[in-house]
Amino acid sequence: NDDGVTPDSPLVNTIVRGVIDENDTWTANNVYELDGRVIVSAGVTLTIEPGTIIKGQNQTGANASAMMIARGAKINAVGTAEKPIIFTSVLDDIKPGEKSGSNLTESDKGKWGGVVILGKAPISFSGAMEAQIEGVPAEESLGLYGGNILDDNSGKLQFVSIRHGGSEISGGSEINGLTLGGVGSGTFISDVEIFANLDDGIELFGGTVNVSNVLVSHQGDDGVDIDQAYTG
Repeated sequence: NDDGVTPDSPLVNTIVRGVIDENDTWTANNVYELDGRVIVSAGVTLTIEPGTIIKGQNQTGANASAMMIARGAKINAVGTAEKPIIFTSVLDDIKPGEKSGSNLTESDKGKWGGVVILGKAPISFSGAMEAQIEGVPAEESLGLYGGNILDDNSGKLQFVSIRHGGSEISGGSEINGLTLGGVGSGTFISDVEIFANLDDGIELFGGTVNVSNVLVSHQGDDGVDIDQAYTG
């Protein structure tokens, strides 16, 4: 080949790390690889196209890979039944255009962290209006959630699959597949699948968001865990 390009060159993942501080769109022709905790900061919207695949690196402890939407930020992740948005492990051999890989099973849990959405809706936490979400070190200020805005809007999550997550943080504490901390009723969450997570499928810490059409399977702990006076 004169141009030096191999027709079947392996796909190179787009590495993402740290804080996303400006609006961004992730497209279905790429695979996005989370290197540690990736946080969308306040005032910023991350849009993810239908069919996009996001893979978390296989890290544990404080460096565990996770997708976090901080208070005041938004995620616009709206897939379709035919083109779901898939969060999985970097160990998964799934490729763009596929709905599943071929090498991981329901026994493959805790291979990366999970998805965390934080909002400004009310919580009940030892008399405090806000708290630090579990699975995020105390020194990470973007890990705070809670407030007094019932209809707070953290964006949309629909036709999203979260697989093989639940990395251990410390002392047997793992990340949930989908963690919702103080998420308000202005947020839309529906048609979500959590598969083979080491800890809970979904855990809601307070908040007022409505969550519908949820499928959780092969989790290591609760399917759905509700805490801190969740009222959705």
